[in-house]
Amino acid sequence: MSDLKFALIGCGRVSHKHAEAIANVPGARLVGVCDVDIARANAIAQPLGIPAFADMDEMISSVPEIDIVEILTPSGHHAQHVIRMARHKKHIVVEKPMALRLDDADEMITACDRAGVRLFVVKQNRCNPPVRRLREAIDADRFGKLVMGTARVRWCRRQDYYDLDAWRGTSALDGGVLANQASHYVDLLVWLFGPVESVVAMTATRLVKIETEDTAAVLLRFANGALGIVEATTATRPTDLEGSLSVLGERGAVVIGGFAVNQLQTWNFETSMPSDDDVVVDSTASGGGVYGAGHRVLLDNVVRTIRGQASPLVDGRDGRRSLEVIDAIYRSVESGREVKLAYHSRKSASTANG
Repeated sequence: MSDLKFALIGCGRVSHKHAEAIANVPGARLVGVCDVDIARANAIAQPLGIPAFADMDEMISSVPEIDIVEILTPSGHHAQHVIRMARHKKHIVVEKPMALRLDDADEMITACDRAGVRLFVVKQNRCNPPVRRLREAIDADRFGKLVMGTARVRWCRRQDYYDLDAWRGTSALDGGVLANQASHYVDLLVWLFGPVESVVAMTATRLVKIETEDTAAVLLRFANGALGIVEATTATRPTDLEGSLSVLGERGAVVIGGFAVNQLQTWNFETSMPSDDDVVVDSTASGGGVYGAGHRVLLDNVVRTIRGQASPLVDGRDGRRSLEVIDAIYRSVESGREVKLAYHSRKSASTANG
């Protein structure tokens, strides 16, 4: 069976993580990269001996055998780039958040559905061993009634980080700590606890000069009655502190820490099981920095899904769920009130294939 051929559009910081992951996925091969800054594209392409381009349409016409395109451009450009690649009949992997607006997300999903191509959203922290074990425990009802989920993103992003590119920290192309850094953690809470009924949120911009927030505090009420808390900031000093998640239930408590929810800290249930010792051994590995180490697992799933060997870990519709919560959070900040999730786009996502 021949390799599925990947291309990257956008060669910023996270692109190196994706290139490394592709190199370690059986049946995947990186065959081209593209960035409007050709020097960035060449920095990835030249060591690998693959072509670099400054125009995405030129890349597709020059390397027509590309099967999968990864969209790693600024978030505000995701919609237009996904729609363009769908027209070329390419399967698409898009970095988080899939979009900054719900209508954009709906248009992306619809475009991929009409083109008959798959749309995958990068939520690599779902692939971390301790997170997978936590989801298994929830599915097995080991917690009983869920009580509270808490996500903490305490990272350090100084002014020089935002000054790297003109789009960073802007409302139109980047979003703040909630849309950018904390989007993975909102996704985990929604994935583990289910639909969100309402949100209340406050934000602030404390230590850097940007259009958007560097600090946020959010209270969630889930449809199952549990509460959630998101504490997110890039104003931690002097260095990154944690990216953590805790789940409390009537019969157990789990805490996952590290910089990217990748280190099991607490695994405590009223009724122990023989497999619990294995959970601790399997789930304490760290690595990957703030990006985590789940990209290889996620992209392996992309390959197997396209080959009909698996179901997608995170498709377009699934990626939209956490975006809807983030949209409600920002509406709460703007109104200063509790916001109930009752958003219905003019463009329905119900026909999407992912």
